[in-house]
Amino acid sequence: MTARDCSKAYIVGGGLASISTAAYLIKNGKIPGGSITIFEELDFFGGSLDAEKNQSDRAYFMRGFRMMEEKVYSALFDLMSFIPMTDDPEKSIYEDYFDFNEEVKTYSLSRLVENGKAINAKPFKMPFKERVKLLKLLTFKEENIENVKIEDYFGPAFFESNFWYLFSTTFSFQSWHSLEEFKRYILRFIHVSSTVHTQQCIKSTRYNQFESIMLPIKTWLRRNGVNFLRGCAVTDVEFENTDEGKSIKKLTYTQNGTVNEIDTGLNDLTFLSIGSMTADSTTGTMEKAPETFRSLRNSSWKLWEKISETDNNFGKPEVFKGDLDKSKWVSFTATFNDPLFFDLMEKITMKKAGTEGPVTIKDSKWLISFGLPNQPHFKDQPEDLFVFWGYGLHPDKVGNFVKKKMSECTGREILTELIYHLKMEEHLELIMKSAKCLPCMMPYITSQFMPRIKGDRPEVVPKNSDNFAFIGQFCNIPDDIVFTLEYSVRSAQIAVNTLLNLDKSVTPIYKGQKDVAVILKTIMTALR
Repeated sequence: MTARDCSKAYIVGGGLASISTAAYLIKNGKIPGGSITIFEELDFFGGSLDAEKNQSDRAYFMRGFRMMEEKVYSALFDLMSFIPMTDDPEKSIYEDYFDFNEEVKTYSLSRLVENGKAINAKPFKMPFKERVKLLKLLTFKEENIENVKIEDYFGPAFFESNFWYLFSTTFSFQSWHSLEEFKRYILRFIHVSSTVHTQQCIKSTRYNQFESIMLPIKTWLRRNGVNFLRGCAVTDVEFENTDEGKSIKKLTYTQNGTVNEIDTGLNDLTFLSIGSMTADSTTGTMEKAPETFRSLRNSSWKLWEKISETDNNFGKPEVFKGDLDKSKWVSFTATFNDPLFFDLMEKITMKKAGTEGPVTIKDSKWLISFGLPNQPHFKDQPEDLFVFWGYGLHPDKVGNFVKKKMSECTGREILTELIYHLKMEEHLELIMKSAKCLPCMMPYITSQFMPRIKGDRPEVVPKNSDNFAFIGQFCNIPDDIVFTLEYSVRSAQIAVNTLLNLDKSVTPIYKGQKDVAVILKTIMTALR
């Protein structure tokens, strides 16, 4: 197969999928960076991988915190392997990631906390009938469980088991989410099923993922001449039929209130990020709850809506964004100028911050999960500041102690609820005096988990495509798991290699279910 010529490449969206696409266009496609343009509607490039400091308040903020695993994240690690660190060009960001995880290892003694104390999370506490169902699920073909909810398959006792508390809070599954997607996750992480309660498999970056992953990639792309256009919302795409199928011939975008158009030729490639997990997210303060926007504002969703009406091959965005109350949750970032909270937590977990992994408050009506990362979590973080991140999977339930929905709570109220759960209320005043807790409402954060059927997500490169591809969390990659950095990077690999006719293989998906030893270990774990 002969590699295809590419005059210019246009990439819509500034998240990891788009940034990865630009990186692979340069590395695999040998496309000059100056021929690549990335459009981002916000003033910030990074998508969901954001992390920032509020200088005036000496407070840090992140919308999310991600954990990684050595076998599952092969595409991400491939990308990281050729990106140099910003402050040490001779070392890749993957090498730094590897070195850090040799220094700081995770082993949880308190994965689940109840009544302020760590409980034994190892026994699944699941009826035998539900265990059999769990194993049987792994044998089902996906076409037989399309559009099925997890709660349609398992009984009520399943959702009271330790296994469900561990699994759902690690990956943010709700009972009404896709059984098909749930099965994919079980298969992908099947090799670590016996250590799900200790989180030994968890790996993380030295600092927050923006500074450890996104910033170095952006820096490398800029050095290679890639054009970054911020504050640019692509609002329309014009297609035309060709002998090869369908191609994009025009992009329309707005910048500073001005409408602009770009005519694209057959040798120009366009990569479209469709949908967004962090679309329309809002941030609150210690004294103010974040707003919840119910009227769609995000351009990536609007663009997908518009183009999906022109072709059945372009997916159905309404399947994923149609029920905001089933796709939202609230996260929060807390910064302290005193180590008291961290010291008290380390007494509960019996582990140093950064070595414990996530903690879930099992008796929390909000189902709060949080983790104390290794400090400093930001490169410029002073020694007298301490940062952690958490989220509530049930934001519309009334709290145990603060009698309000989490979605309606200020940062102070969220932190108060957490402190009472941890039996730290005698220290409440001192902790609050040192704290800045910033809540964040994300209406579409788990939208990619909504039940679906074949065709609801478009293929990365649709069969009728001549010069365009879909990337990100809402395109279709067989066997892969959404809500991961891995999915975004692999979509970029597929898109670049396919459109450029490159003789390069996409990083393979790990399939532990084909390892007999893994299967036997899983069966023993499920039946324990």
